[in-house]
Amino acid sequence: MNCCSCYFRSIGYTDQYYAKKAYAHIKGGPLAPNLDGYVYFREVLGGTMVYVDISGLPEFRPAKDNMPQVGPHGFHIHELGNCDVGDVNNPFALAGGHYNPWNQPHGNHAGDFPVLFSNDGIANMSFFTNKFKVADIIGKTIIIHESPDDYRTQPTGASGRRLGCGIIKEM
Repeated sequence: MNCCSCYFRSIGYTDQYYAKKAYAHIKGGPLAPNLDGYVYFREVLGGTMVYVDISGLPEFRPAKDNMPQVGPHGFHIHELGNCDVGDVNNPFALAGGHYNPWNQPHGNHAGDFPVLFSNDGIANMSFFTNKFKVADIIGKTIIIHESPDDYRTQPTGASGRRLGCGIIKEM
């Protein structure tokens, strides 16, 4: 039994009620090397439940002296399945932009998630979305950003640099 199966059993979900499942193992890049965690997806009636368990997030820091605010963290599905670090000053750029299959303005992208709030570097949350089914996102990436998403700035919300990345895989 893999860790993902254990997680879903521990929170009381069984396969008799739910269909497709997926997960992404999020690993930090050069800007947040201790970042590590999982995002789980489970298809439910009318959409998808998303479960998040992340550790190693940088501590909150308000914007000061031309330095961006750090945290809460923008959190999105990105369109390409590539978590190569690439440029250490602009890591994970090869993951592309936000997953946006219907060309919606920012804030309404299918890949726009709630921001991650952390406590001592740990963030846990769960939420429902009706913007995609699990099969739609297999092979795409999850990106955690340095700064909060404002859900307005076009095209991607001014969330800052990319701290961590994980490729979404079917379970």
